[in-house]
Amino acid sequence: MKITTLGVNAAFSTGKFEDVITVEQATELALKVATSPEFKDASPETITAEIEKISRKLYDPKWQANFVIEFDMPSKRGPSPYRLLIDLGCDGRHALKGLGLRSADIDGIYISHPHSDHIGGVEYLGITSLFNPFYTPAKQEWLGNDLIADKLFLEQEWWPSPPPQAKPDLFIHRKVLEPLKRAVGPGLDTVQGVPNVNLDTYFDIHLIGKQEDGSTNTQIFQDGDGHWTMTPVFAMHVISSSEEMASYGISLQHSNGYNVLMPTDTQHMMPPQLESHYRRANRIYMDCETSKYPSGIHPHISSLINNLAPNIQKKCLLYHYDEYPDTPENIFYGILKAGDFHIYPEY
Repeated sequence: MKITTLGVNAAFSTGKFEDVITVEQATELALKVATSPEFKDASPETITAEIEKISRKLYDPKWQANFVIEFDMPSKRGPSPYRLLIDLGCDGRHALKGLGLRSADIDGIYISHPHSDHIGGVEYLGITSLFNPFYTPAKQEWLGNDLIADKLFLEQEWWPSPPPQAKPDLFIHRKVLEPLKRAVGPGLDTVQGVPNVNLDTYFDIHLIGKQEDGSTNTQIFQDGDGHWTMTPVFAMHVISSSEEMASYGISLQHSNGYNVLMPTDTQHMMPPQLESHYRRANRIYMDCETSKYPSGIHPHISSLINNLAPNIQKKCLLYHYDEYPDTPENIFYGILKAGDFHIYPEY
């Protein structure tokens, strides 16, 4: 299993703009300065003015707390890896492009909670997958030469949904599903000419965690000669005077016993109900806030440094900060940047 960091910054961070010129522009300007008489005795100010004429603004964004997990198993799209997104950020398109990926390369998603910085990419993934006739071999076989809207509208047995293998998986706790439907409904509840469109039209929905009948559903992903069992874990994220927002992280347990814990957004550096999970885990992806004034809805870097037990600190990969954290050397297992990846199980 390979876990890659798509984005590590806090929900409402913005990026920065920088002046840039292309290699071709820089080469042309250098030759001009070296050979043109008008630049023979050019001052630095003159050169700067020329650079400003050809420069443009490059936006260097900050992305959200989302990851891509790759399992060594057949995917919906064909051979391995099966790619699972853990949350989608405010807009997953750009973070995916940074890894050279797009919606057509994703097999499934897991949604921890319905805040916009975790579900903002759901509409993108749903719509681009639905209207991609080549998304999976099963999609191509099902469509034949038909357009997706014609297939759904004219052959009413498909209302409201294409077959499971023709669309991405959506793994989600039942208590997150209804808020997600309300949040993305305005963008996903309509397809031109097709009645009864809903979230099931775009995703093959798998409810995991505690069910209404008391049973607990998990999801098993094959990974080479072993497998990983994914189980939701409850953590409190926000509590208002009249309502609460839980975030359902995940525990990934390998068949050899190795455990990766991803609590997602949580108020506490070690939620009391998850203390046994933290102690059992071999690796922890730790929510970390670095803002000057702690919000109270994420563990702050000061608490993680000063109050978290050393044996837990050594397991932690930090993510989800405003500014890159300044930490004592070797206190944590790692400080994540976008694009970082780790292979599990570690031996």
